[in-house]
Amino acid sequence: MNGPRFSFVPVMDHEVHVTEWGTPDKPALVMWHGLARTGRDFDEIAAALSEEYFVLCPDMIGRGLSSWSDNPEAEYSIEYYTGVASDLLDHYGLDRVAWFGTSMGALIGMRLASGPDADRLSCLLVNDIGPDVPEAAIRRILTYVADLPVFSRFAEAEAWLRAVYTPFGPAGDAFWQRMARSSMRRNREGRLTLHYDPKITVQFTASRHELTMWDRWQRIKTPTHLFRGQQSDLLTADICKRMLESGPRPALTEFADCGHAPTLSREADIALLRTCLADLRR
Repeated sequence: MNGPRFSFVPVMDHEVHVTEWGTPDKPALVMWHGLARTGRDFDEIAAALSEEYFVLCPDMIGRGLSSWSDNPEAEYSIEYYTGVASDLLDHYGLDRVAWFGTSMGALIGMRLASGPDADRLSCLLVNDIGPDVPEAAIRRILTYVADLPVFSRFAEAEAWLRAVYTPFGPAGDAFWQRMARSSMRRNREGRLTLHYDPKITVQFTASRHELTMWDRWQRIKTPTHLFRGQQSDLLTADICKRMLESGPRPALTEFADCGHAPTLSREADIALLRTCLADLRR
């Protein structure tokens, strides 16, 4: 069976929930989600790639089934998340992995690729974010992440997710239904809410400086590919252009029907991702 399987991994005084696909004898692929999302966002991609890769899709601390932080200002930061990622690779005994990161997950990948763990990444696939995060995009994100919504019925929650995450681009009903199921939890009153700690937004104030990392981008030598939604407000055209002309000088794939951030869950998108991985891994 190629998955999914579920593990709880002790990392840095936390318990990190990981969805595993494929078998450990295959090349490892780590897929890391965005700010308020979970590793289940990649179910469609991971299932499709599990014949070729051992795919690990963690929930970062404060999200999904992973533990929450008692010290959010220090631990809900890109630097701390990078430590979590490095220790997770140690737990699985992985010396070499392909890395696919959406938004926050890509920032973690950039930090790994520009630091002492750079040789552990065979390739870096960056999904719709750059080494600088525009303030306007942060303000938009805070409008729906800072306060947890509450829903009486699952259908209401699914409709909310479809509306808020419209920039993800076109996806079938099965995708949205599965995404809604994996995004929800019950609160103390028994109503549905989202599966993350609202304090994760502290990274925009306590560690805002970590969201600007052009110096790190310049140091990256890992083979890199950049994905961008043409309507994205996080990876603007200007930031994208600067990325293409500096650092690892990645190739670019743009999606005309997406904003932040493309799900890459459609069959054609998965085929593209499979090709990118085959071309970049070294």
